[in-house]
Amino acid sequence: MAVPVLTLVSALALGACGGSGSDSDSGSSGDSKGKPDASAAPEKTSDPAAELKSAVLSKSEVKGFTVREPQEKYVFATSQDNVKLDKAVCAPIAYATNQLPLGSPKADLTRVAAGAKGPGVFTYVTLSAYERGEAKATLAELSKAIGSCGNGFTAKAGRTTSPYSSVTAETAPTPKGADESVAFNVTTKFENVTHTLRARTVRYGDTLALYYAVDAMAFTQARPGNPEIATAVMDAQNAKLV
Repeated sequence: MAVPVLTLVSALALGACGGSGSDSDSGSSGDSKGKPDASAAPEKTSDPAAELKSAVLSKSEVKGFTVREPQEKYVFATSQDNVKLDKAVCAPIAYATNQLPLGSPKADLTRVAAGAKGPGVFTYVTLSAYERGEAKATLAELSKAIGSCGNGFTAKAGRTTSPYSSVTAETAPTPKGADESVAFNVTTKFENVTHTLRARTVRYGDTLALYYAVDAMAFTQARPGNPEIATAVMDAQNAKLV
């Protein structure tokens, strides 16, 4: 079982890289004869990947935390295509708790913050940029999954199986400047010990900020884990997206 066990217990050694994609649009202006208007400034080319990289938290931007790229070699799956589920509707939950973007973004990247509460407690941040209207639809799919997967489900990637015992919606006040927010927790058992993992997704227009908390040390110490998403990390990241 590797819910985030391999992914996150092994993440005690942080480093490496998270995924991102990009797309771009361009435009030009001209007069009625099709000739360029020399007085008009050229339209700015959109680069979602670059915009996310600029918006994501930097290494030491949150006091008491170190923010880094996660180690790709320890992830449960490197892409959505690698994840197989016994209940397809639960896919957004599996993605959210394994550092994968929701839906089909134009670009995405992931960072992991560790610090204030000691070794082994991590808050993951995944930013994703979407085509107009798709972020809203993607968040609706996550809400549907939360409502449909309360009794749990199983996700597989390669030879690794991650059983989720339960999925429960949590209160998610929408941060100032955001459009909407959805939160939930999942439970999973590892060596007969129950662990709780938390996630929260906040939408800013066509961008989603996904936060995910896990106590990886609890897995190694055979004690129940029940971490909260680091408020300082979430507040700092949200502030950069307004």
